[in-house]
Amino acid sequence: MNVPQDFLNRIKARMPAEYGDFAAVYGNPAVRGIRVNTLKIPAEEFAKVSPFAVAPVPWEKDGFYITEEKPGKFIEHFAGLYYVQEPSAMCAAPLLNVKGGEAVLDLCSAPGGKGTQLAQSMGGKGIIFLNEINFSRAKILSQNAERMGIRNAVVTVASPAALADKYAGCFDKILVDAPCSGEGMFRKEEAAVSEWSLKNVEMCAARQREILNCAHKLLKDGGSIVYSTCTFAEEEDEWQLNSFLSEHAEYKLERQEKLYPHKVLGEGHFAALMSKCGGETNSFTAAPVFKDKQKEKLYRAFESDYLTERFDNLYLAGGVLYSLPYGCPVPQVQTLRAGVRLGEFVNGRFTPSHSLAMCLGRNVSGVELSEGQAYDYLKGLTVACSPSASGWQAVTYKGFPLGWGKCSGGVAKNHYPKGLRILSK
Repeated sequence: MNVPQDFLNRIKARMPAEYGDFAAVYGNPAVRGIRVNTLKIPAEEFAKVSPFAVAPVPWEKDGFYITEEKPGKFIEHFAGLYYVQEPSAMCAAPLLNVKGGEAVLDLCSAPGGKGTQLAQSMGGKGIIFLNEINFSRAKILSQNAERMGIRNAVVTVASPAALADKYAGCFDKILVDAPCSGEGMFRKEEAAVSEWSLKNVEMCAARQREILNCAHKLLKDGGSIVYSTCTFAEEEDEWQLNSFLSEHAEYKLERQEKLYPHKVLGEGHFAALMSKCGGETNSFTAAPVFKDKQKEKLYRAFESDYLTERFDNLYLAGGVLYSLPYGCPVPQVQTLRAGVRLGEFVNGRFTPSHSLAMCLGRNVSGVELSEGQAYDYLKGLTVACSPSASGWQAVTYKGFPLGWGKCSGGVAKNHYPKGLRILSK
């Protein structure tokens, strides 16, 4: 690899005795991993049925090392059974120790690895904001939250400053996976190597300082922040952390970790947990309850006919019906997703959304597909179903929902979203 010499010189000056081992890492391929989505399947069960070989990651109970080069091509991935994530990046979210019922914020969330990791620990209870300032990246974030079947997420597109203005003191726990110089991404992404420079390290440090100060405003008294990066630069890691702590006496450093690729099987990561004692505490102003009795009746009729579970805390916006997390506020910033998008009302009928299908439990009644049929469905093709099946049916593979089909005469018309369809196996 053509690793920047200035970068190597900095590493050598920082840890001369270990430099040889560190530099040798760049002659090896990147380490790959996945994290099992325990909202859909227990990790130990997935390990037994995985379509490729897996080995456990020591610092994440649901994480596994893989050697498969294209883990995103498998049907299990489309069903949301796992998230492709670099192993050392899995170390940050567990430090926050989130629980169901809390108000959690992943401030720099796209593409969603750590945010969905946090959501799994919450088990669908409480509320988690997944925020990304870049709209195109936020769309990918929203799609990942949907694929993983997360019910309590609010995906926002806002600057940290805008969020701090609207939701000061509202969050129990915050993850700041800050944009960084990406030194821990060199083996994974060529762009990380080409974009690295000493000037970029300085620019990233300045931006991280602003983001951390916004996170401070958003955090409640008694809350916790995890600050993390995928870089080794002290300006962005230890020095950044020490500067924040010196300026904010109400914080206490609880734990700090730095993973280097020559010491662990991973690309490297930095993470630190801080607790806050002091500051304001506020609560969200909850969105108003659903009051359109006619539309509610239409939806409940669909629910009765085709679902085995009930979705509550209904909210209607622009003809689209949502099941919001309890306590979810009326959006104060641009919002792509809030809870579960159940569907929309068109010409007096309720049409279910893909989001609803992906939130349904395992072994939901529907059209079960073979492997070949499942790939046909993901391409947008019609699939066969029971001649007795009619109306909306969840389309499943090994019991896990992939989307919706509308059945009639032994054929399920494909309602898999066009933007998600695949071209080939």
